[in-house]
Amino acid sequence: MSPRGVTTPDVRERLFAAAERVVERDGPGALTSRSVTTEAGCAKGLLHAHFAGFDEFVAELCLDRFARTAAKAQALSGLVGEGTVVRNLNAVALALFDSGGPALSGLAMTRPAAVLRVREALEGGAPGFTAIQEAITGYLKAERELGRVPESVDPSTVALAVVGTAHHLLMTRWPGTPDPRPSMTRLVTALVDG
Repeated sequence: MSPRGVTTPDVRERLFAAAERVVERDGPGALTSRSVTTEAGCAKGLLHAHFAGFDEFVAELCLDRFARTAAKAQALSGLVGEGTVVRNLNAVALALFDSGGPALSGLAMTRPAAVLRVREALEGGAPGFTAIQEAITGYLKAERELGRVPESVDPSTVALAVVGTAHHLLMTRWPGTPDPRPSMTRLVTALVDG
């Protein structure tokens, strides 16, 4: 535990990572400001010192993880012509399910103030599913120009299907449901390989 008055480095990421561990281990119902700070090994008030409240914390966690996945999707442009298209695209699709993604999405949906904050941020240009969809579309267009994706594949439609399916799987998953990753991998393969 950090002593009172001592600066805690990388507070946001430390708290976000702790929240992900709590959700993965105990489920979204166990996530509270106290469980997060206990897991992070820091003072109980640290979360509220950096966020206006728990709803803001949950919203910022979701937005941060969206931004990470969007950055991974944007990095696809550097992979054009390398590896396999399915493997490259699958890595981005599966990144949406990393770090407790389904449980965190479900948690956010139960907190109306967090949902509103996420919606406002996305409407204001924060990276989210739209940024991921646009990056996938651009990547697939470039791969199609190289002949690595069949001409019959419509990049925009594939991107929409991947992002829409990921969104559906994130929003409808709860403890005890099957792991969505195999379904996502099959979808990506079917869409890209035709």
